[in-house]
Amino acid sequence: MLERRTSPTSSHDDLVDHLVRSTALPRGEAARVVLDVLAYFDETTEEFVRRRHRELQAGGAVNTEIFERIAAELPHRAVAPPELSLRQLRRIVYG
Repeated sequence: MLERRTSPTSSHDDLVDHLVRSTALPRGEAARVVLDVLAYFDETTEEFVRRRHRELQAGGAVNTEIFERIAAELPHRAVAPPELSLRQLRRIVYG
């Protein structure tokens, strides 16, 4: 997961407060969780494809399986990108 290098702004303080009230997380940990979630949603399609390719490859999957799986996962992202062909996915990874 990508890490944000900024601290939560006051616009996110209410979310941090909510996490502190509704979980056992201390304030610092709740703020870190908010930053992690924001970083997850900031990830571009290209960053997601490259990250998932690395993760699946490290898990022993071969490219045929990897690109099909990534293509199946993309529509389920919070903001689904346009449908990409397997060739377009390969070009993101390999240029």
